[in-house]
Amino acid sequence: MSYPERRGPLTGMRVIDLSHVMAGPTSARMLADMGADVIKVEKADGGDDTRRMLPPDIKGEPAAYMMMNRNKRGIVLDLKKPAGRAALKRLLKDADVLIENYRHDTLDKLGLGYETLHKEFPGLIYCAVSGFGRTGPYADQGGYDLIAQGMSGLMAITGEGPGRPPVKVGSPACDITAGILGAMAICAAYAHKLKTGEGQFVDTSLFEAGITLTYWQSAIALATGESPGPMGSRHPLNGPYQAFETSDGYINVGASNQKMYPMLCDVLGCPELGKDPRFLTGRDRMGNLDTLIDLLNERFRKQSTEHWLKKLEAVGIPCGPVLSIKEMLSHPQTLARDMVVAVDHPVAGRVETIGVPAKFSGTPTEIARPAPLYGQHTREVLSAAGFSKPEIDALIAEGAAKETPLPRAAAE
Repeated sequence: MSYPERRGPLTGMRVIDLSHVMAGPTSARMLADMGADVIKVEKADGGDDTRRMLPPDIKGEPAAYMMMNRNKRGIVLDLKKPAGRAALKRLLKDADVLIENYRHDTLDKLGLGYETLHKEFPGLIYCAVSGFGRTGPYADQGGYDLIAQGMSGLMAITGEGPGRPPVKVGSPACDITAGILGAMAICAAYAHKLKTGEGQFVDTSLFEAGITLTYWQSAIALATGESPGPMGSRHPLNGPYQAFETSDGYINVGASNQKMYPMLCDVLGCPELGKDPRFLTGRDRMGNLDTLIDLLNERFRKQSTEHWLKKLEAVGIPCGPVLSIKEMLSHPQTLARDMVVAVDHPVAGRVETIGVPAKFSGTPTEIARPAPLYGQHTREVLSAAGFSKPEIDALIAEGAAKETPLPRAAAE
């Protein structure tokens, strides 16, 4: 199964991805999507844990693993064996970046921590994505998205309102955001390396990712000394800016500024609310928000979502439906932006995946590779790194490396 040459703004960057599950693989996936040659190094005891996140699967291939690891080449090394560690170091000779999300000191104990590798590979950018970062009293603690959402304050501001049970953001927001922060920081460190030749340590965490998502609420708390609570779909600083119930569902409306709010009242057939002294300014509306929302909901419930969308769009008021994931994936705008694309997998066949969210006019990106099979590229990658066939055979015989040959039909 042959693949086209990599394209994108990061073509020429080589990344060794030792990470697993979500946050680290998100960083590596974003770099791969932008053209970097990402070599995913999986564990010898079954590989990435997302291989066992079943269901769902497509012809036995886990959907979770395929989503997180497209555009990467995959090899298997046992880093607990000296030969496996030696093989990794040979790969690092030509690498720009290493990404890992192990617990603190895990790779240090194997002689693969930053301080050790920096001496041998001074140009290497070493990115550690962890639960709480590599410093501070929680540096040694493992972290999960759920724990980070709770400790970062996100779960205190998510939900319908005061007195209700805490609610996490539906997606693994801290995992994904930490991955995005890691990719952004790697690109910044890579720019520095291109100018100076120097590598460096890049350190971010799920905890800090969660904190980053609290800009507005942290601004309120730092200014007032009080912690904001959950507000459902409302905005903590402006209104009306939220979901409203219609006769057949919900519609999101952003009409919080002084121009939009009276226009909204006109569309809803209640122009008097646009002149009501209780709601004249943003401060007035926020001070009487519950009353205002009750009055607006009475109007919205009289007609369908589609009715209000047409009315609001006609006068330029920002609005949109509340879509299910399936509806979102088939929406014309999603498809127009190439945010659902297909790639040929050697086992699963034609597989759809989410597209690349950043577009480049001069260095276009593409999803050219499906997620690798377990050890699919072990022999290819080691051979390109200078290993002879007998050396590769010996690594595999010892269990320091593993391979999975392509199915015959795919190989042909």
